[in-house]
Amino acid sequence: MSKKILLTGDRPTGKLHIGHYAGSLKNRVAMQDSGLYENFIMIADQQALTDNARNPEKIKNSLIEVALDYLAVGLDPAKSTIFVQSQIPELNELTMHYLNLVSVARVGRNPTVKQEIKQKAFGEGVPAGFFIYPVSQAADITAFKASVIPVGEDQLPMIEQTREIVRSFNSIYGDVLVEPEAVLPPSTCGRLPGLDGKAKMSKSLGNCIYLSDDADTVKKKVMSMYTDPDHIRVQDPGKIEGNTVFTYLDAFGTDKEAIEEMKQHYQRGGLGDVKVKRYLNEVLEAKLAPIRARRAEFEKDIPAVYEMLRKGSEQARAVAAKTLKEVRDKIGINYFDNIENNE
Repeated sequence: MSKKILLTGDRPTGKLHIGHYAGSLKNRVAMQDSGLYENFIMIADQQALTDNARNPEKIKNSLIEVALDYLAVGLDPAKSTIFVQSQIPELNELTMHYLNLVSVARVGRNPTVKQEIKQKAFGEGVPAGFFIYPVSQAADITAFKASVIPVGEDQLPMIEQTREIVRSFNSIYGDVLVEPEAVLPPSTCGRLPGLDGKAKMSKSLGNCIYLSDDADTVKKKVMSMYTDPDHIRVQDPGKIEGNTVFTYLDAFGTDKEAIEEMKQHYQRGGLGDVKVKRYLNEVLEAKLAPIRARRAEFEKDIPAVYEMLRKGSEQARAVAAKTLKEVRDKIGINYFDNIENNE
């Protein structure tokens, strides 16, 4: 039985944090190691440039950081094709063809795009590239004929828009493209909040624990985490709902029985925040220490990491070129492939 094709990736706008690990990277490695999928992992630098075009150094510098984080968590170039979006020019032509099948109004109704435009406070200055990135994302997915797309719930509208584009193309020109299916992560904790208790862990808000943070930095960040503001004295009953420390324990702790006992103790009073935070630090350190060690090994040979990305991009481009040729054939714009037949 042939393997299903999986595509996923990240924007290179900085180092990856434990929110990325809990929300996608952990599951991504498990799916890779299952042997059930042909895996394409994309570093989406062109997508990152849609709202960082005036600061390309940020994207350039982040590219290697994301690659190192990938390798450190266990993504393996022997099992997954890890590539750089901008090195696949075929994606740009596919985007152009798909733009002809999508109205401006439809892109504008995409709830994910609307929310991100609001978050980034573009006002009237929304870059056109950012506005149409759902169409670019459709090109990324369909270029590899990916049918399995691991995403968070906030990305479901993007996958639906890709499915619409696939249906439109196949209806007009004939069946070539594959409709993808979104796969939500099995995580029970949902999206991790920031250290400050804010809804989203974000690099821009500075409320992250990075996968590459050293042990002292992780400890300092954990000890500063938001808990229950009304839990002033140790003997006071505390709340675990909205308590960031317990949310993180649910996401990363393996001893569920011990965590449950700690929750009950905290809720009835007699358990201080410092003790809970120290336990969380131990849990996180057990998870991050081997990742940190692997990252340090890969950092010793940065040229080898770039070579891995170059080879992966070559492999990915060959696949995308094959799909683009099929798309051009269906549209009928490969004018010169059979000149003798066109006379």
